[in-house]
Amino acid sequence: MWIEYAYSIGEEKWGRWFQRAVRLPTAHLEVELAFPAELDPAVWGTETSMTAEAVPLRTAPMRRDEAGVRLFSWSTSTPALHARYRLEWRFRARPERDTNQGEFR
Repeated sequence: MWIEYAYSIGEEKWGRWFQRAVRLPTAHLEVELAFPAELDPAVWGTETSMTAEAVPLRTAPMRRDEAGVRLFSWSTSTPALHARYRLEWRFRARPERDTNQGEFR
């Protein structure tokens, strides 16, 4: 069986990472992230399991530019069951936003 899906989320509803857990036996997992190229995004990732701390992905995400969009793709074959893959990013052409949301009341 092949399952493929895509979605877009605006910056106001999204954070600085995406995580996927492998809960069923999986032959191939592929993720593609698209950002405006003018933000000069940088992307990296980690893998964790039920028995190990987070380690860098074995292969780095691949980058390509297309019509003002910077695309990052990453894939792995036969990922371990219960592994978690997390891709994180930052935008080098924009200062980091203040994440302090104020006091909880």
